[in-house]
Parts: sequence; structure tokens; C-alpha cells
Amino acid sequence: MRIIALVIMSGLAASFSFSYAQQDSVKKEGFQFEIIINNPATPVKDQYRSGTCWSFATVSFVESELLRLGAGEKDLSEMYFVNHAYREKAERYVRLHGSSNFGPGGQAHDVMNTIAKFGFAGENDYPGLLAGESKHLHGELDAVLKAYLDAVLQKKDGKLSKVWPHAFAGILEAYLGPVHDQANGKNAGALPVYAQAAGFNPADYVELTSYLHHPFYQKINLEIPDNWSQDLYYNLPLDELMDVMNHAIEKGYTICWDGDVSDKGFSHAKGVAILPEISGSSLEGTERARWEKLTEKEKNAELYSFSKPVTERIITPGIRQEDFNNLKATDDHLMHITGLATDQLGTRYYITKNSWAADSNKSGGYLNMSEAYVRLNTIAVMIHKDAVPPLIRKKLGI
Repeated sequence: MRIIALVIMSGLAASFSFSYAQQDSVKKEGFQFEIIINNPATPVKDQYRSGTCWSFATVSFVESELLRLGAGEKDLSEMYFVNHAYREKAERYVRLHGSSNFGPGGQAHDVMNTIAKFGFAGENDYPGLLAGESKHLHGELDAVLKAYLDAVLQKKDGKLSKVWPHAFAGILEAYLGPVHDQANGKNAGALPVYAQAAGFNPADYVELTSYLHHPFYQKINLEIPDNWSQDLYYNLPLDELMDVMNHAIEKGYTICWDGDVSDKGFSHAKGVAILPEISGSSLEGTERARWEKLTEKEKNAELYSFSKPVTERIITPGIRQEDFNNLKATDDHLMHITGLATDQLGTRYYITKNSWAADSNKSGGYLNMSEAYVRLNTIAVMIHKDAVPPLIRKKLGI
């Protein structure tokens, strides 16, 4: 079903909910968004002071998939996946003598890999909060885990003990609580057999990317620090990657998105991510003359005022590749794309659910990312393989 609703943002002060309720009044100023389609999603959560966006985004994505599959609304535990991923990362870090990446970050496949082994747990079964806290605080935890592993690698006794993994698990248990999963079945929110009963199969999901330094239509090892497990991604031409994303949303699927949010065109507070054309080449006559008289500071203030839509850059595969090569575009953050919208200029946007709390902006914790922004700053996406158009699926062999 195509949901058409008019959403008006006056100075981006509109209030979005998960359902993107329609505004009562229409104002000429600001962004005016028409929702083309917005697929079902669960309520916005808050990762707070933890580097676990990868788990929050992917869990939100999985929850939408369960809705799509008819399994009903689930509130899954993000910290369940964080706990298991930290154990896997620790083993790899020690086996590689500290040369692999160890930190709080991760990728969408970390959640799927855990589901394949241990299933998933409900939030009520495993909230993963520090004692006495109502929000996630991981600064101390992250530092302690890293320091412990580095101490283990010093081999003060000439070799590693057999108990270091148990001590590591003990630290996780002290901070996040004990995990009860497939090992003993107690209090497990949902074991793999339950995931299968719900029609959810983690093997049905693929990760896609687009870069010129790798061959197209093949699985490649994407060189980003948070791909600590060295999982593989299918590499597509940029236009085809965008085609896949659009096709998926239009067919009722959602997307787990990994990308760069350090660009100054990204404003969660304002509810948009844009990529303004900075040359002024689209201006004519007196407007162009006025623009050319502005200082660099004045131009930036106007371009990034987020007060109304602006002409945006045209992003080619080469431009995208250069930003990846010079590390300007990195895997900062994962979010959950649920739908499509357009502004009053006809620019396409991707409706995106963030994990910075529903009250973190006036859009209910959501934002709209422009097509240009997504073309430039997408590092990778995860989708159901059935959401890939048939011709592209054939090229990929999936």
C-alpha cells in the first residue's frame, strides 16, 4: 500500500512520530515533505552513551522484518547482541595478538551472526543496563574490556591462562548482566528455533556496497574498521545500489544503513541530512551576483541553515570513491531506513529512524536523508535478498 501524507516542517520544527502524522497547517517556509511510502517500524530507542548504533539499527531492522513476516511486534534486546559480539571480538583480538580492531563498534552482520548461533532475546529478558541506571553508559565498560585484553596479551606468566575468556565474560556479566541463551535455555527470549518458527532466517540477508577499487558483482572484503569479523559484501555500481534501495522500500522492505554522519549537511537536531551545491552554478542573474559577493562564512551559513531545501550536489561514483579513499567518508553510524519522501522541489529523501531517543529532535527521533547525501555517504546496506530486483539478483548469483 502506498501511503501518501503531507508533512510540513516550518523551519524543520514539525513533529514526526513513527507514523509520520500529518500536520494540520501548511506553511510556505521550511521543508515540506510528501511521504511516498513509509514501512512499519517499532518505536525509537536510545543507545545513549554507548557505541552500539550497529545493534540498535539492526535490531530495529529485524523487528520490522518480523512485522513484515507476520510475527507481530517484538521488543528485542540490543545488549544481547553486544554481549555476544564482544566475546567474539575478544577471541579474535587475542588470537591475532592485538592486531585486530577491538572496540564498541560493529556491523549489521554481527547481529545476524549472533542470531544464527544463539537466536535473540527480548528486551525484558536482557535489558543489559548497569545496576542503578536507566540508560546505557559504556565508557567505563569499553575502557575496562580493552585494558583487560591488553593485560592478557602481556603474558606475564609466559603463556595465556585457560581462564582468561571466563574472566572476560565475568566483566561483561558485571556490567551488562548474565546472558541466558542456547547454552542452558533459561530465560532465552527467542532461540534459533523460534526465529525459524517466525519465518526469520538470518541467511536470507545480504550486505551491499559500491566502490570502484573492487570488482562489481562479487563479494568483497570492505575495508572499514568495524568490519572486525571480515565478513563479505556484494559490490554493485552506485546507480544499481540506489535502484536496490528504492525497489526494496517500494516493495515493503526496510533497510539497515551504514554511513557517514560527520558531514556538516547532517543535522539530526533539524531532522534532515542534505548535500548542498556550494559553487552556486545553479543560480542565475541577480541571485548569482549576490551569491558571488558573499564570503565563505556567509555562504556556509546560508547553505547549512536547514531553513529550506537547497540545490544539491550531483554525486558520481568517482566523487564517492575519492571521499572513501581520503577517509572523509567513514562508517560512523548505522540507522534504519523505513521509507521515501520528497520535498517541495521534488528532491527524494530516505525516511530514517535513528537511535538517539524519540525526544532527541522534533521529528520523533527520525530524520530525512536526501538522495545526494545517501549516494555520497552510504558505506553499506543490509536488506533481505528478496528485496533485490531480479536482474541484479541474477548478476550477484543470489
